[in-house]
Amino acid sequence: MILQDSFQFSDAPIFKLVHGGKSQFYFNCKRVTLDPEGQYLIGNLIFASVKNLNVQAIGGLTLGADAIANAVAYTSWVERKPMQSFVVRKKEKDHGAVNLIEGKVKAGDRVIVVDDVITTGGSTLQAISACRFAELEVVKVVVLVDRQEMNGKDNILKEVPDVEALFTRDEIMSLYQKGT
Repeated sequence: MILQDSFQFSDAPIFKLVHGGKSQFYFNCKRVTLDPEGQYLIGNLIFASVKNLNVQAIGGLTLGADAIANAVAYTSWVERKPMQSFVVRKKEKDHGAVNLIEGKVKAGDRVIVVDDVITTGGSTLQAISACRFAELEVVKVVVLVDRQEMNGKDNILKEVPDVEALFTRDEIMSLYQKGT
C-alpha cells in the first residue's frame, strides 16, 4: 500500500520537504494511514511489535501520528491488551485546560511514540520532548517509513534506544524498481 498509494519518485529532486530541502523521494503516508485497510494493517503490525512492552499509551505529534496511534489503540482493545491513544499538539492550546498532550495519560505512564515518516526526526523528537515534559516514559519509537536521509533515525536514537521502522526508503525503492 505504501508503494502503491504513498510513494513518489523523480529522477530530479523536485519534492520539497518539511525541513526545506528537496528530494527525489516523497512519501504521503496519510493516504495509507487514513485508509481502513491501511489502519487495519498498521494497527496489527505495530501492536505485534509493542504488545509485550507493558505500555499504557501510544501517540505522537499531530497529524502524522494520529491515525497510527488510533489504529494501534483499537487493535489493542480487540486483542484484550488495551492501551490509550494520545495526541501531542504542535503548540499548547490557549483556552480551557492548557495541555500539550491530549488523551488519558498521566505522569509515570510508559508510552510508545509513533510517526508516519522520519527524515530529520524533528517531529518525532518534538513529540518525545513533550512526553518527557509531561513526565511520560518513552520506551520505544515506531515509524512507518524511515527515509534514510538527514540522520533521522540516528537523531532519535540519541533520545530513545529502541527505534523501529516498519519500512525503509531502500526497501520501497527496491520494490519500485522491480515494478512490484
